[in-house]
Amino acid sequence: MTDSSSLRIVQITPGAGKMFCGACLRDNALVTALRRLGHEAVMAPLYLPLTLDEENQSAGTPIFFTGINVYLQQQSPLFRRAPDWLHQALASPTLLKWASGAAAKTSPMDLGAMTVSMLRGEEGNQARELEELIAWLRTEKSDIVSLSNVLLVGMARRIKAALGVPVLCSLQGEDWFLDALPSPDRELAWQTTSQRAADVDLFIAPSRYFADLMQRRLNLAPARMRVLHNGLNLDGYAPVSTEASIEPPVLGYFARMCREKGLDTLVNAFILLKKRGRVPNLKLRIGGSCGPTDQIVVDELTARLQQNNLLPDVEFHKNLSRADKQAFLRSLTVFSVPALYGEAFGLYVIEALASGVPVVQPDHAAFPELIAATGGGLLCAPAGESALPDAIENLLLDPSRARSLGQAGQKAVHEKFTIESMARQMAEFCREARVSSS
Repeated sequence: MTDSSSLRIVQITPGAGKMFCGACLRDNALVTALRRLGHEAVMAPLYLPLTLDEENQSAGTPIFFTGINVYLQQQSPLFRRAPDWLHQALASPTLLKWASGAAAKTSPMDLGAMTVSMLRGEEGNQARELEELIAWLRTEKSDIVSLSNVLLVGMARRIKAALGVPVLCSLQGEDWFLDALPSPDRELAWQTTSQRAADVDLFIAPSRYFADLMQRRLNLAPARMRVLHNGLNLDGYAPVSTEASIEPPVLGYFARMCREKGLDTLVNAFILLKKRGRVPNLKLRIGGSCGPTDQIVVDELTARLQQNNLLPDVEFHKNLSRADKQAFLRSLTVFSVPALYGEAFGLYVIEALASGVPVVQPDHAAFPELIAATGGGLLCAPAGESALPDAIENLLLDPSRARSLGQAGQKAVHEKFTIESMARQMAEFCREARVSSS
C-alpha cells in the first residue's frame, strides 16, 4: 500500500442469479462505502450474476466458480479435466443467465454433496475453479480477502498459502442452510466447516446472538470473533410524516416470500385481526423477493385469503426496485417479519425503521438485540397463536405510541446502522487482521 491508511480489499460474494439476495445487497453496499472512504475495494462474484438494487460494484470483474462448471465438476470426474475451450464456453454470460433461472428452484436437500465438496476447497471437486480464482487474485495484489459467508471457508487455506494475506469471513445466517442438508452430508458439512474455520484469521458476525451461536457450533475461540451490525445505505429513506397516521392502517411485510420468514404466520395474524374487527379497514401489504418455489407459498396464501373473503384487503408486491421498496415501506403503519428460524440479523427490520415504521418481531434470535439497540418496536412471544396479532393490534390501536417508536427507531438507524459506519468498522477489522498475521 502506498497510503498506510488505505486498504486493498477483495470481497468474494456468491451471486443468486435472478433472485434478490440480502447478502449480495449488503456486500455490494459495503464495497461502495469502502470505496467512498478511500479504500480500493473489489467485488468478485461467484456462481451466477448478482441481482442488485444499487449500482453493481462487481461490474467488469469475471464471475468465478461459474455455476454450470461447478455442477458438472461435481457430477463427472471426466469433466474436471475438460479442455479449456469447453470450460470457458460453459462460463458464457448467455448460459449463466439461463442457469440463473434454474438456480431459483434448488434447495439445500439437493446440494449436500456439492456443499461438502466446496467446503473441502483445494481437496474438493471444484479445485480447478479455485486455482482460476487464485490466479486472478494474484493480479489484484490485495491486502485482505473477505469471504461473504462461511460456506466459502474452504477457499481460505489455499488463498493464504498462495497470496500470504489474511482472510476474513462474514457470518450471515448459514446455520439454517447447513442444518437443512440431508444426512449424512449435514454432519460432514458441519465437521468440515469447523475444520476449515481454523484457516480464517477473523470471523465477523452481524449480531452478538449469531456470534455466540457460531462460536459454539464451529468451536471458535472468542478472540477470533467480532460483531459488526449490518449497515444501510440511507439514500432515499425519507421520513414518514410525524403529524398524521396512515389511513387506512396498513400492516406490512418485506422479505423473501417464504414460510421460513413467517409469511404464513403473518397472514394468519392478519386474518385473526380482521375477524376481531377492532382495527377498522386494516390492510395488509406483502413485499419482497419471490422466486418459483416462493410462488407456491404465495398461491397457497392467496387461496387462504380468498376463502376468508379478505383478498381485496391484501396486496403482493414482488421483486421491487430500491425506489419502489422505499415507497412501499413508507406506506406502512406497522411492520412485521415473524421469522421462524434463528435470524442472524434481519436487515428488513432496519429498513423499516429507516422509514420511520415501528416493528413487531418475535422475541428470539437477533430481534431482541435490534429492538434494544433501536427502541423502534415491540417483541412478542414466538409461540402461541395470539401473541403476534395481540402485539400488532395493540400498536395499531395506539397511533401515538406507534409514531414514537417509529421515530426512535429511525433516529437510532441514522446514528448506529449506516453503511458508512459499517464500512469504517470493517476497515478496522481488516487492519487488525493484517497486524495479527504479520
